[in-house]
Amino acid sequence: MATSIVYKLSRPLVFTQLASLRTGFVFRGKPAAAAGTRRFSSEPPSDKISRYPVPYRKDLPYDIVELMEEVESKGGFLPNVFKVLSHRPAEFRAFFAYYNELMNKETGRLTKADRELIVVTTSAHNQCLYCVVSHSALHRIYSKNPTLSDQVVVNYENAELGPRERAMLDFAMAVCRCDTITEQHFKSLEEVGFDREDAWDIAAIAAFFAMSNRLAHLTDMRPNLEFYNMGRIPRDKSKDKTGGESK
Repeated sequence: MATSIVYKLSRPLVFTQLASLRTGFVFRGKPAAAAGTRRFSSEPPSDKISRYPVPYRKDLPYDIVELMEEVESKGGFLPNVFKVLSHRPAEFRAFFAYYNELMNKETGRLTKADRELIVVTTSAHNQCLYCVVSHSALHRIYSKNPTLSDQVVVNYENAELGPRERAMLDFAMAVCRCDTITEQHFKSLEEVGFDREDAWDIAAIAAFFAMSNRLAHLTDMRPNLEFYNMGRIPRDKSKDKTGGESK
């Protein structure tokens, strides 16, 4: 990434499976065209993924275009959330900075699969198509479980969850529903190995995606078709090896 930027949104993490962002510093200067950047893709903005205008990349700030290009290059496609939220660049930066702090932090007892399962469960309650589809895909990748997220979308209480996951999702749903949080909620988490900092993480993810779900509703954000099959069928590594040998 450019070394001169003052506030940078750095490398996507999963969007080889798809892009999570590391916070840093972002350039707030000229649009990409004026900064001399190339456009990674020449296609016009889609009018089918949002009810709001999706900007052309040439009209976006350099740091946002650079991030989009990196995500698309590593993941093979650009998730529509990047396109839709680029309608407001300053809010785009703030959104992904906080997203990264919640979803890619290395501390605490929540795994990446745990975090994605929280998103899927609360987003299903909030009836958010985009977040359910995209984060189910990420959960399948992280957990290597192709069916659990589908079960959770229908009814997490009937899903094949262990005691730890069930307590985690019970707490997340209490926050999602705006239930009164009591000491019993914390006790239930502690009984399965979580502490109060983990409780904050669970609650913050549920709260952040309550906002994200509502933005998706507002914009009528549509999931990329690529998300639907991600992580469902294990990759045949023998074909990869054969293909490599034949080159």
